[in-house]
Amino acid sequence: MATKKGERYWVGFDLGGTKMMAVVYDERFAPVSRARKKTKASEGAGVVLQRIAKLIKQCLDKADVAPQAVAGIGIGCPGPLDLDAGVIISAPNLGFSNVGIKAMLEKEFKCPVILANDVDIGLYGEYVAGGAQGSRCAVGLFPGTGLGGGCVYEGMIIRGRKNSCFEIGHIQVLPDGPLCGCGRRGCLEAVSSRLAVSAAAALAGMRGEAPNLVDAAGMDLQNIRSGALGTAIEAGDTVVEKIVREAARWIGVGVATAVNLMLPDIVVLGGGMVEAMPELILEEVSRSARSRVMPGFRDQYEVVTAKLGDDAGVRGAAAWAQTTVKGAKR
Repeated sequence: MATKKGERYWVGFDLGGTKMMAVVYDERFAPVSRARKKTKASEGAGVVLQRIAKLIKQCLDKADVAPQAVAGIGIGCPGPLDLDAGVIISAPNLGFSNVGIKAMLEKEFKCPVILANDVDIGLYGEYVAGGAQGSRCAVGLFPGTGLGGGCVYEGMIIRGRKNSCFEIGHIQVLPDGPLCGCGRRGCLEAVSSRLAVSAAAALAGMRGEAPNLVDAAGMDLQNIRSGALGTAIEAGDTVVEKIVREAARWIGVGVATAVNLMLPDIVVLGGGMVEAMPELILEEVSRSARSRVMPGFRDQYEVVTAKLGDDAGVRGAAAWAQTTVKGAKR
């Protein structure tokens, strides 16, 4: 499609450890083009930044949208971020440290660039177009390699003065529990993330208790992904199901904590593990949370699974860019 005279477009970008995706949206937030590439973070931050700019250009060219028609670019990134400066302070999965992504993209595309935490914008996507539409307050928990959390309150992402926050994966649930990637012990993430589940499942495989998992993925943690766990459960590995249910019960502890603090209308569960086993995880999380929230809160919130899949991040990033840019112009 050719750029319509006077029409403005928004770009949503999701930067992950293994892949990156860009989507161009028109003023009604209908997607007009999309593109994705492998991140190849091992090639260094400078190369990755060039790849990001190239992918956005490719997406604009595909839609026949001129760069000057872009009203703003929203980009979701992992790791601690300086949100105002637009700097990725640290992203271990990318090997990034103090990377000024905002300045580079604004120089390249001559439009505002809004940086946000990847979990925050994933939840924001669900808030504007997915499972949390119409809510006053929405909380999201996304178990993956870690356990990300976010909160949208009356249309705004809850954040700190400079940084993203709502790190619900790092509330301590077991004072002397497993070591977490953050260096502390007993974090919710250390007992409920997909990585924690995969590690426990691998041990079960070594003991001969998960033959279907071993057949499907072996015992290498890199291969024991969410899909392999779900397949093993369907094939009859009851010990794997027990491990997943135990992790889901811990996620329910996190949900209950969030409900007692924020009383959201909607709690969204997302990420690969939820997508692979939605009914099992939703059932266990809901039951666990309900048994732990204040009695008066039990019927005032709903736990749902995410609806947008991979599009949550790009949709949320573009929408958050629009919210931020238009808010700055008031």
